[in-house]
Amino acid sequence: MLLRLDGSDNVGVATRALAAGEAGAAEDIPRGHKMALAPIAKGAAVRKYAQIIGYAARDIAAGTHVHSHNLKFRPSEVEHHFASNLRPVTPAPVRDTFMGYRRAKGRAGTRNYIAVLTSVNCSATAARMIAQHFTPERLADYPNVDGVAAFVHGTGCGMGGDGTGFEILQRVLWGYARNPNVGGVLMAGLGCEMMQIDWLIEAHGLTPGPLFRTMNIQDLGGLRRTVDAGIRMVEEMLPLVNAARREPCPVSDLMVGLQCGGSDGLSGITANPALGHACDLLVAQGGTGVLAETPEIYGAEHLLTARAVSPQVGEKLVGLVRWWEEYTARSGGSMDNNPSPGNKKGGLTTILEKSLGAAAKGGTSPLTGVYRYAEPITTPGFVFMDSPGYDPASVTGQIASGCTLIAFTTGRGSAFGAKPAPSMKISSNSDMYARMTDDMDLDAGRIVSGGASIETVGREIYEMWLRQASGEATKSEAQGLGDFEFVPWQVGAVM
Repeated sequence: MLLRLDGSDNVGVATRALAAGEAGAAEDIPRGHKMALAPIAKGAAVRKYAQIIGYAARDIAAGTHVHSHNLKFRPSEVEHHFASNLRPVTPAPVRDTFMGYRRAKGRAGTRNYIAVLTSVNCSATAARMIAQHFTPERLADYPNVDGVAAFVHGTGCGMGGDGTGFEILQRVLWGYARNPNVGGVLMAGLGCEMMQIDWLIEAHGLTPGPLFRTMNIQDLGGLRRTVDAGIRMVEEMLPLVNAARREPCPVSDLMVGLQCGGSDGLSGITANPALGHACDLLVAQGGTGVLAETPEIYGAEHLLTARAVSPQVGEKLVGLVRWWEEYTARSGGSMDNNPSPGNKKGGLTTILEKSLGAAAKGGTSPLTGVYRYAEPITTPGFVFMDSPGYDPASVTGQIASGCTLIAFTTGRGSAFGAKPAPSMKISSNSDMYARMTDDMDLDAGRIVSGGASIETVGREIYEMWLRQASGEATKSEAQGLGDFEFVPWQVGAVM
């Protein structure tokens, strides 16, 4: 009913809506929102998770609602210690497997797609028309091919040729081309754009061949001829991609992107820590869990640096946070622009509060690596990848970095999927799970509504990963999501 997360906290969280007079409430408290457990003087720190989430904007009486009207944000002033809270990983006594697609370079995929990638927005229509040609009826003779998917974006030209944005887009395109969930690639360009396909091939050592084809609209003589040529190229790939067969693969081959979106006041209590436990189980198997969304660890990054395996790893994370502070200041914004209106309606007041709950997705394992957006991840274990908090852009980076599954927690509800990686959704509360049962794969709200433990739900998430990695469809896949969530992060001037 009212949950105090740590003995030092001066607020509790309503696990269901409280009416005035219930559980010491002096006024109505919505589900997921905070109630003062004792009087809090103006200017005093407000604590949740044993951490500061903000400061009282005025005197707050015991039993009253604590939220945007009386709680204010101040920039984070946490101290960073490195490798001070390391919990060695105990390898799992039994090595689990999943049925995956073994690729030539050693990694194993959970799906088997043909990707139609675009170097520039000008070739987006051609790519979509090529992919749309391959209906389920036309793919019926190729049961091992999960689909032909177009990955189109709104950039690729009008950008600086040597800046951060250009490098990011190169890494994203290269990362999707080499993701283990992709069995064949067709890359389509216009011909005169800044993001030249030949440059990408040369910069990243890609090798054209039967399963990696390229084309330009200008060279082929226009849109219609390009679409016809692209269809022929994909038709030639289909028998080769279909020849892949699922086989037993160790869980150490799995890389899971850890995401949250539409969070509420229960996300950091139910779904996120349960996902964190699943991440710990994955790491114990030698697999990799990838946390991202740098603005959404702001004010909680000290909890992660304490788990860094070295000062170098910890300093890289601090450096990302400092970049975001400067980037936000240059844009005239505040790190507290996040949480969103939906987050606040669900009970989250400041970015500090949101970040403390979001960081729980990373479990308790050591932080073994910190990576740039869409940079190939080569370190097993629990790692961090820089990204915005905007879910489609963040997940795009995780897939480009090598993730073959996505686990997405939500409290407000989310309709999200991300080809070519199956995306499972975990609800933080049981009411939303019942309301959006066609979209939610698992109900973590049972931790407060049904007495389930974090460990029990975390184990359920992990076991669902093994089934989904072996071919079981996620709810988002069953509904056809994933064709419009490819959103490379755009940084820098549009020229």
